[in-house]
Amino acid sequence: MYMHENYQLWGMHFFWWIVWVIFLIWIFAVPYNIPGQRLKKDTPLDLLKKRFASGEIDNNEFLEKKKLLEKK
Repeated sequence: MYMHENYQLWGMHFFWWIVWVIFLIWIFAVPYNIPGQRLKKDTPLDLLKKRFASGEIDNNEFLEKKKLLEKK
């Protein structure tokens, strides 16, 4: 059986704990818009909503196209 005699938390072992904590914080705290990251593609309905919000299409055209998309 392998025994750790005079095992101390300080030194290199403590350094690696700090590295792992920083690494985990970096993974979960980075912003989502990282260059080169695969982003979720917009659905046709999302694109239609964006066009309506920007004023490219009016309410009637939006509702007509929305009905067509929901049929598929």
